[in-house]
Amino acid sequence: MTPGDLTDPESLAAACQGVTAVVATATMIARRLAGATRPTIHEADEQGMASLIAAAESAGVRRFVYLSFPGVEKAIGTPLERAKLATEERLRGSAMQRVIIRSDAFQEIHFGAAARFDVAAGKITIIGRGDSKRRWVSTGDIAALVASAAVEPDPPSLITVGGPEAMTKNEAVAFVEEVAGRRMKVQHMPRPIARMAIRLLNKRNDALASAFGAGLLQDIRPADWDDAALRERGITPRTASDFLRQQAESTASHG
Repeated sequence: MTPGDLTDPESLAAACQGVTAVVATATMIARRLAGATRPTIHEADEQGMASLIAAAESAGVRRFVYLSFPGVEKAIGTPLERAKLATEERLRGSAMQRVIIRSDAFQEIHFGAAARFDVAAGKITIIGRGDSKRRWVSTGDIAALVASAAVEPDPPSLITVGGPEAMTKNEAVAFVEEVAGRRMKVQHMPRPIARMAIRLLNKRNDALASAFGAGLLQDIRPADWDDAALRERGITPRTASDFLRQQAESTASHG
């Protein structure tokens, strides 16, 4: 195994030697939210991905699989959105076979404490109205899809995918309340406040601005995609209800 660093183009060139397919899912957002000062989302997710694409092209890589998200073109204006758009555009201009996988939001992240959906603490923050249906998807299911796209004979250049169940944030709250047998303390952040926060944080805290942007996008862009790309590849996707039930039952058993 040859290590590569998105901020070190020479290491990327070495990592791409002898490779037929590159899978790129890395992002700095979690590390930035945890307090890492460098690299920034721009440096890693945008400039670093551009360096990786260039290294792959120079090494003769035939296929590049890239993880993005639906609605990235909505122009909310976050650092992560700009990085994803720039990378998608760079891949469209490449001679490599591209497979861009636009995945809906991950259950493990957006129904977790880090995203202020803290079932254990009984506190949930929802950006916007919370009434747009999304197809929250398991990270394991998307990992299986990405692995398949890297090796299957002729994958499509764009795959937009989510989980098997369409569910709003409000419905998710009601579900965990029923399973846990207790009420959650729910706060709604109005969309205009979220937009203002994104503008204010864009340069000062790229990860938090991007997190607010993700929540806002989920509220204004209902899912018109489904789980077909998973099922077509023999992947039986986990429902959002199954994940939420597990979280709520775990909370109830420790209550």
